[in-house]
Amino acid sequence: MAKKVAVLAVDPVNGFGLFAYLETFFENGISYRTFAVAEGTQIKTNSGVTLTVDDVVANLKGKEHTFDALVFACGDAIPQFAANAGKSYNQEMLSVMKTFADSGKLLIGHCGAGVLFDSIASLKGKRVALHPYVKNAVKNVIGTDQLVEIDGNLYTAQTEHALAALLPEVVKALK
Repeated sequence: MAKKVAVLAVDPVNGFGLFAYLETFFENGISYRTFAVAEGTQIKTNSGVTLTVDDVVANLKGKEHTFDALVFACGDAIPQFAANAGKSYNQEMLSVMKTFADSGKLLIGHCGAGVLFDSIASLKGKRVALHPYVKNAVKNVIGTDQLVEIDGNLYTAQTEHALAALLPEVVKALK
């Protein structure tokens, strides 16, 4: 039986990346729910398209056990996180990521996801594919120049354009 995936979408989210995940899951019969890393369920893509997702990250906290994997769909995540680090939804996102990582569940992400994964102690020493602009920002994970990295339960792609190489591996892991 396919596993169930929680998909975190920042505001603004990279629509190309988000839809690559969602279409892949839909086409392969993988169940998912989308959660906004925001105060409400309406978010925008980087190109300004408004989306309504299933729920907010605050409502995922404490229910991580009902999912087998967590996807972090990047967008303007790092600058937005830096500008809003103290907001409850960003703290809840980090807590949810930590719970998934500490449980050994799959963590999947692209672009700046590795920078956020870097803050999770149980991922120390794991290899992550990072966007070239943020490679020097990590201290605990090992940022690489590879388009895709799979290190245990951690699946990362350098940018949304590398998702085509990562997603078949994600599907194998989720089926």
